[in-house]
Amino acid sequence: MSTREKFKEEVLLAEQEDFENQIVLYNDEVNTFDHVIETLIYACDHTPEQAEQCSIIVHFKGKCTVKTGSLEDLTPRCSKLLDAGLSAEIV
Repeated sequence: MSTREKFKEEVLLAEQEDFENQIVLYNDEVNTFDHVIETLIYACDHTPEQAEQCSIIVHFKGKCTVKTGSLEDLTPRCSKLLDAGLSAEIV
């Protein structure tokens, strides 16, 4: 294995580790679409279009991955979702 291949392998492994964690948002039949959209924009830095699409997926599928990344990045974001009354968890 060449040095270049080994380096690429290490970079790919590091990228995979960064994105193993994800915030999953669940449908709760309580919050409005507007509230969910506004909260996703605030907590997860979504664009309005992303937030709207996620809210529709959650409504029809029951859950949706709304953010992926490192645990250090996701923990405060998930806390913001929970503080806003949404049902979410980091998996």
